[in-house]
Amino acid sequence: MAPSNSTAQPPATSQPRKGKLGPMARREARLALWMLAPTFLIVMGIVLFPLLANFWISVKPVTLSDLRPPTPVVSERVRGDFDIAGQEFEIQYRLRNSSRDGDITDVVLTDTLPAGITVTDPGDVCTVTGSEVRCALDGLPAGERTRLKMTAVADETFAANPVSPRDSEPTVTGTAENILTNSEFTLDNFARIFDSHEFWSVLWVTITYTVFGTLGALVLGLFAAQMLNKPFAGRSIIRGLFLFPYVAPVIAVAFTWVILLDPFNGTFNAILQRMNLADEGVNFFGQRDIPIDVFGLTIDFPLALATVIAFEAWRYFPLSFLFILARMQSISSDMYEAAEVDGATPLQQFWHISLPQLLGILSTLFLLRFIWTFNKFDDIFLLTGGAAGTRTLTVDVYEQGFALSNLGAGAAVAVAIFILLLVFAVFYFKFVHREDS
Repeated sequence: MAPSNSTAQPPATSQPRKGKLGPMARREARLALWMLAPTFLIVMGIVLFPLLANFWISVKPVTLSDLRPPTPVVSERVRGDFDIAGQEFEIQYRLRNSSRDGDITDVVLTDTLPAGITVTDPGDVCTVTGSEVRCALDGLPAGERTRLKMTAVADETFAANPVSPRDSEPTVTGTAENILTNSEFTLDNFARIFDSHEFWSVLWVTITYTVFGTLGALVLGLFAAQMLNKPFAGRSIIRGLFLFPYVAPVIAVAFTWVILLDPFNGTFNAILQRMNLADEGVNFFGQRDIPIDVFGLTIDFPLALATVIAFEAWRYFPLSFLFILARMQSISSDMYEAAEVDGATPLQQFWHISLPQLLGILSTLFLLRFIWTFNKFDDIFLLTGGAAGTRTLTVDVYEQGFALSNLGAGAAVAVAIFILLLVFAVFYFKFVHREDS
């Protein structure tokens, strides 16, 4: 019998493809998603709702006074002797629109009169049913004030025990458009801030403050970590002292700096004058520029901005110090011993061993500190209030929204901050983080 050309095939087994999940794994994944869904929705709501609200307000012509929609306000007065039977007196309702910009429509006023009072003339817009008064107006224009009058008399029963008609509070209702929820949108807020030369000046100050404040904190943290990397007596105490600027309340350390650098009674200015380095007190937080001579050229040095940057670097270097020190102590000592045997100096060891090992943590710290410093508000506001050339975008948000009562413009500046930080983050993760990886 001729041998068959067909070869025996092994029985096929139903194995899941590579990268595919089995039925049990898919069910577990769906269950995990359902269990995490509430937490995910809560976090997304906390993060996205304020962000979307800020975008919404940035395209609305809204001011502080617009946060409360137009409402009708009423006050009641009585003219004449209402406690004498048969004598006419006048009941007045004074209505006004609380807003100077928005109109109110379908205004209805209702009131209840005491028993024993009879309205003889309800006026043109009011009707009286028993003791119930109802006045209907087509509307109240913006800033409008109007007065409704009714003539009434009291009977003898009421006169014997009079009760003021004002004891019953009138209620008034109306329909008004809320500028925050209507369909009116505008780009005037963005046009206003971008057409202003002041915005670009504030942007430049913000970038300068952020870059130098971030680099200053990293350099000081790197220097402090290098100092405390080797054990010595009292190292734990010095570590605790180095953390003081970061853990101390910002209002306390800010006012401490203000007092120390006071141009009249400050300790630092007194030391400068005693050392004959200054003829008079220097206003570190109030003087915008100070002329200095550099190689025969006189330039204006931004004194107040430099002082604020120094405060930023001093206050936030402990965070960099902690992370850098932790990374330094994880580097194997064998590398330093081998380099020392090869004759490498301490500076060469730092440059060729320590610094390459620290690039990852330094880049991460730069990203975090850049974002936090760019959004920093309280430090500058407490030190200078944004004066003397230290006004940043976050301070400008406050100035536009609350000092100038233009919430739309303040929200537009906040949107600009978000976009700038988004561009920076995209650039960082596309180029810098890729190179570090």
